[in-house]
Amino acid sequence: MDQGQRLEEIVADCQKGSERAFERLVDLYASRCYNYFYRLCGNTTISHDLLSDLFMKLYEKIGSYQGGSFEKWLFTIASNLFHDHLRRQYRQKRLLEVKARDIAEQRPIKSNDDDWSERIQILLKKLDEDTAELLLRRFYGQLSFKELAEQRGEPIGTTLSKVHRGLKKLREMLGGDHE
Repeated sequence: MDQGQRLEEIVADCQKGSERAFERLVDLYASRCYNYFYRLCGNTTISHDLLSDLFMKLYEKIGSYQGGSFEKWLFTIASNLFHDHLRRQYRQKRLLEVKARDIAEQRPIKSNDDDWSERIQILLKKLDEDTAELLLRRFYGQLSFKELAEQRGEPIGTTLSKVHRGLKKLREMLGGDHE
């Protein structure tokens, strides 16, 4: 039996719902797909996230595979995921730029507000980029936790936890600011 025929059997078993066959498919392609993502973005965390997304999509869409080159089909899905990631990243960057401009253009009425805004802005710069962006999008962008989680492509619990940790860190820094 050649490798192509073996792959066809594994895919057919996956389409029948075999978890064992799906595990074999993951074993066959995990390394190549991870390397593909890593070469595109150069970031291990993003590559792992994209790889997870790929195998979730594969699990959902394996029934729609109609034959032909499985690798071409798989890497088309991988390519689409990467392009979706780039679009999300671009939208996030644009959103941050717009919000930063809006914040910079706001003129608070009271000097106490001015001092407060300035302190918050300084402290936000001390946070890691991801946390600062998340807090800005949540509070200045007035996004719900659900909207944030969807935009970031992560579970809502993860988003809630990150916002909570970011606020805690910000409060700690504010507390230290008063001393």
